[in-house]
Amino acid sequence: MSDQTNKPKVLVVDDERNIRDLVGMALRFHGFEVVSAARGYEALEIARSGMPDLLVLDVMLPDLDGFELCRRLRADGDDVPVIFLTARDAPADTVHGLTLGGDDYVTKPFSVEALVARARAVLRRGGRRGAAGSDPAVPPADQAFLAVADLELDEARWEVRRGGTPVDLSPTEFRLLAFLMRHPGQVLTKAQLLEHVWGFGTQSQVVETYISYLRRKLDPLGPPLIHTQRGVGYALRPATDG
Repeated sequence: MSDQTNKPKVLVVDDERNIRDLVGMALRFHGFEVVSAARGYEALEIARSGMPDLLVLDVMLPDLDGFELCRRLRADGDDVPVIFLTARDAPADTVHGLTLGGDDYVTKPFSVEALVARARAVLRRGGRRGAAGSDPAVPPADQAFLAVADLELDEARWEVRRGGTPVDLSPTEFRLLAFLMRHPGQVLTKAQLLEHVWGFGTQSQVVETYISYLRRKLDPLGPPLIHTQRGVGYALRPATDG
């Protein structure tokens, strides 16, 4: 980690030097520390060193593409936030990037101001240090522990249990479950979930995909807790309610 403890460090990965320079200049101006890489394997080595607090990652790299780089980091158990920055703007690409464990997806051409704002939002959601002058997203003490039926979530310890059994969740799955549990019994729209969990609007398929991930992990441990309101959204409540 950097000695400048108040400055989160961003690794910018793009094979186009003008993009690396543009993004790096904007991030430095707004209080970030920046390092860069032009190739995927180089970026993977830097990321595995534990140095960056955030990756701004191109998808189309000459050796190891950004999707595969992100997949390998997540397979390592590394939850460093990732913002994909790419010319690939098909909805399927957006969904693929986010379901691999990406935290945001920005398409080229892009606004550097918007990219900086998204970097700050991703760091806040992940509770990473500094967030360029913003406090980490630490929940109030009375909201750090959540419980619905036999499901328990401890935000301070980053732990989830159902019926006493630990449930291993990815960072995005954890944030989604926490938001559902803060509103027990309330039907939350896909738009609300996108805004509060991902921090931006994107394809609704991402919400459906992550709801499916949660159900696969929670449902084998007891009656279904996440219920679909067709055409509206989802609610978390014990099966006996309503």
